[in-house]
Amino acid sequence: MSSVVIVGTQWGDEGKGKIVDLLTRYADYVVRFQGGNNAGHTLVVEGKQFIFHIIPSGILYEDKKCMIGNGVIIDPAVLLGEIKELQEKGLPVTPERLMISERAHLIMPYHSTLDQASEAALAQGKKIGTTGRGIGPCYVDKVGRRGIKVGDLADMGVFRDKLQTNLDEANFLLTQKYNVKPLDFDLIYDQFQSYAEQLNPFSGNVSLELDNARKRNDNILFEGAQGTQLDIDHGTYPFVTSSNTIAGNACNGSGVGPTHIDAVIGILKAYTTRVGEGPFPTELFDKTGEELQKKGGEFGATTGRKRRCGWLDGVVAADAVRLNSITGMAITKLDVLSGQSKIKIAREYQFDGKKYQAMPSNIQLAGSVQPVYEEVDGWQEEIGDVRSFEDLPAKARDYIKRIEDITEVEASIISVGPDREETLLLKNPFEN
Repeated sequence: MSSVVIVGTQWGDEGKGKIVDLLTRYADYVVRFQGGNNAGHTLVVEGKQFIFHIIPSGILYEDKKCMIGNGVIIDPAVLLGEIKELQEKGLPVTPERLMISERAHLIMPYHSTLDQASEAALAQGKKIGTTGRGIGPCYVDKVGRRGIKVGDLADMGVFRDKLQTNLDEANFLLTQKYNVKPLDFDLIYDQFQSYAEQLNPFSGNVSLELDNARKRNDNILFEGAQGTQLDIDHGTYPFVTSSNTIAGNACNGSGVGPTHIDAVIGILKAYTTRVGEGPFPTELFDKTGEELQKKGGEFGATTGRKRRCGWLDGVVAADAVRLNSITGMAITKLDVLSGQSKIKIAREYQFDGKKYQAMPSNIQLAGSVQPVYEEVDGWQEEIGDVRSFEDLPAKARDYIKRIEDITEVEASIISVGPDREETLLLKNPFEN
């Protein structure tokens, strides 16, 4: 039995969904432990594209059980839309295949309205780059002890009282601060009555279910969203998400004790990307950046926004190893670098005569530092058809070895293309 956590090492969009899909075949349970529908996992299976925002991508395997943990926040309309889409593609989602934590919080219509209104009110240069999906306001209500949970849908009297209190406050802010029309109580209540009928059969105690699975020696795979530098505590604050994205939150976000985690796999894109605002020391504004963006298909799975592209940031990678206790690295999109004669890796930052081996916590400094690069030889061969590490071009193997040296973590998985089969599994974390 093993419990394995998958985390992003950069600013998200590293290809976690594909690696989760690969490792799901060895797992019995797949657990999403944080975030909301501001994240997107894109998978290509037998030429078909699947995009998941809330449901763990393990749902593509009919013999696995998927769990949405208490650390996730749920927009019922999005979740039910995903369930419907999967059913239309011949993959029925039943309570036997999916459990939603009764302790997970609900994204309400006023959350997304407040999110969009507050972002619009910020001056240019002060904007966070939020997706506008209500993630931040929902977490604010959760921490403020006024959130509405999935379990509240089982008692519509409790739900009604909470909704009335919260909507009164939200409407005050919308009308008085943001000059936006108020939301209608009856409309929201009727809408959520319908959601309750559909979601209540899926609601349960995820923590208890996982503890029983552990006692049966089942394999459990924990799936995170976003990336380490978007962590609310350890990322480039305030240009971060509203939850803890690092591996430690797999325990808090699903109700599993920390001593029951056996391995942490960090997903590291072979170059670096970022969506939205915030510091990005290795960002490229030249032809190379455009090439990476185009060849890598760098568009956000949730927003469709272009991703900013740059060289691999070894400082960010080292931060991720330290913060997540990463035991193995999955290097993705290595194929995108094919054709580059030279490849750069940032080893440290510098500013005003001082060097930095970690991302500065001061956001102005983080936005001002300059990367100090080392340069390695690239390779010209396309590698999408490669199925063993030994068949990779020598320069590609050298690049992987350099990443291992910098991070002090062994590469256990190499992705050479978007399809499920275009992956080299060098070491299986479920096989101790």
